[in-house]
Amino acid sequence: MMKDILDVHTHTIASVHAYSTIREMAEGAKRHGMKLIGISDHGPAMPGTMDDMYFCNFRVVPREAAKGYGIDVLMGAELNVIDYAGSTDLCAKWLSYLDYAIASLHDLCITPGTREQNTSALIGAMRNPKVKIIGHPDNPAFEVDFKKLAKAAKENHVLLEVNNSSYNPKGSRPESRNLAGEYLAAAKAEGAMMIIGSDAHIEFDAGNHEFAHDILKTYDFPEELIINSDVGAFKEWIKA
Repeated sequence: MMKDILDVHTHTIASVHAYSTIREMAEGAKRHGMKLIGISDHGPAMPGTMDDMYFCNFRVVPREAAKGYGIDVLMGAELNVIDYAGSTDLCAKWLSYLDYAIASLHDLCITPGTREQNTSALIGAMRNPKVKIIGHPDNPAFEVDFKKLAKAAKENHVLLEVNNSSYNPKGSRPESRNLAGEYLAAAKAEGAMMIIGSDAHIEFDAGNHEFAHDILKTYDFPEELIINSDVGAFKEWIKA
């Protein structure tokens, strides 16, 4: 199995439908061998989550392992794409406080459109300079042109996610497994960089990437196109 030491798609109690604190998530990630965790609670368009003000005070959270949690921590957000042009649910002021952002389509925040509309929404979100990752683009609720998406991801210096939760047979998106082959083939053909994320909503899943690794192995996806083995490379990626 490839070296895998970072997980930057995780949710805390600030997402309301998740059940652990930052410290608990960090401890869970450490137990799974992670050297870096990113906290990416949902943006305010998600029903029941925090409002904009939650994202304004991330400077108080220690980033280096020696200062707080025994693991490097980054503070981001999973933004909700809210229209087919790729607009998201945090304005530039609030985005400026984030270390990075994931942009995702959720059917609680936007009605699934046509294949062209869904693809346009994700490519539009890539043009936001804070967006560094497109979350679970093989969500079966949103049909997407994976070839166009992968080409745009490479052009816009954006990572595409291999979402562990999506491939969990007991998860909320189990049909993603049926799309994984086409999705990964497109990313491989275009040379798009990928990132594995747990999408954990409780500490026991932080850093747990078992289903994602199974999918990557099944489709023989090249390790050199996955950024999870190098914390420094990821930190440089989100600065670029």
